[in-house]
Amino acid sequence: MLYQAYQTYCDMMEPSRRMAALALEARDRLWPWADVWGWPRRTHALCTTHKLSAITHARPAFGIDEVRVGNARVAVREEIAIERPFGNLIHFAKDEVMTPQPKMLVVAPLSGHYATLLSHTVEVLLRDHDVYLTDWKNARDVPLAEGRFGLEDYTDYLIHFLRELGPRSHMLAVCQPCVSALAAVAVMSAERDPATPRSLTLMSGPLDVREAPTVVNELANANTLDWFEANLISRVPSRYKGAGRRVYPGFLQLTAFMSMNLGRHFGQFRKLYKALVDGREAEAKKIADFYDEYMAVLDLSAEFYLETIDQVFQQATLARGEMMHRGRRIDCATIRHTALLTVEGERDDICGVGQTAAAHQMCSSLRPHLRRHHLQPGVGHYGVFAGSKWEKQVYPQVRNMVLAMS
Repeated sequence: MLYQAYQTYCDMMEPSRRMAALALEARDRLWPWADVWGWPRRTHALCTTHKLSAITHARPAFGIDEVRVGNARVAVREEIAIERPFGNLIHFAKDEVMTPQPKMLVVAPLSGHYATLLSHTVEVLLRDHDVYLTDWKNARDVPLAEGRFGLEDYTDYLIHFLRELGPRSHMLAVCQPCVSALAAVAVMSAERDPATPRSLTLMSGPLDVREAPTVVNELANANTLDWFEANLISRVPSRYKGAGRRVYPGFLQLTAFMSMNLGRHFGQFRKLYKALVDGREAEAKKIADFYDEYMAVLDLSAEFYLETIDQVFQQATLARGEMMHRGRRIDCATIRHTALLTVEGERDDICGVGQTAAAHQMCSSLRPHLRRHHLQPGVGHYGVFAGSKWEKQVYPQVRNMVLAMS
């Protein structure tokens, strides 16, 4: 009923969204004569903010067509290296790079947004690395016949992708998948898999939520697992390919995130409106680009969401040494040859300081020269992997670790 109610609301709002889009398209065709012919800027600003406030379920474009490698601009193209039901492995291929670059698997969060949230992360990494990325799919578009997708399946996908990259590759995980990334390396290390990555970078991830709990951690522990299942899990409506699949809807995750900083989001939309009215196009574009990405959501399979709540946020099973994978206990002490870099943001209100650094205690067999921790001053959660401080201060830490292990 919850999903159906949301869909009904979207259907009711669709005509006004389309009218706003058509009005904007007409203005773009008439520009620069639109203002001369009496097109009020306020109408333009109102249509833009109305259109942008809609939740969408289409993956935005990465928008990475070229990147600077050394002193040259090199063309970049997206290729699907592996296609699987719940997620693809994307390769950002570069043909003009003469010197081979180390392969890097970037693990994007599966937490309600598309992997394009890491576009700037990937763009910076492409300067010195051959980058692959996990591109998770919207669960509502995956037919029931494809089966379930839980936390163990997520870890299996990472292992499969690493084997595609082959020996001497590297892995970087952002936020929620840090747990599965560390678990995958532990499983591969225990099996002495030759594709075990040479380095693992974990950025702002909930490895041990018992350290410096945040509002996110408190919300995850405020109710029982049965409550989450009864109140937050819905079935996909019949109009979609995944009809009947039980999911945690992306619009619920977005609502939860926005409610944490509701005043700030309202302020940004007001700021966008005023910037458009005043003709400050660059400022308006920056805000619009962010919300184009932020309002694009995907649904999570019910089993993945519930198992993440249970094992990551309520029980911290990996940190306690109790997480299982295909009937075997995961032991991070088996990791002996993969260098570990952990990165945290001083002002992170999603993953508190200490939650990611806990990985070093879990990987007790690693020698000192294979460990490194970086606490980035002055940034919150997103500033760790996007923005100027990621590019100028955090990224050099990653690049140097990879270079030392390649």
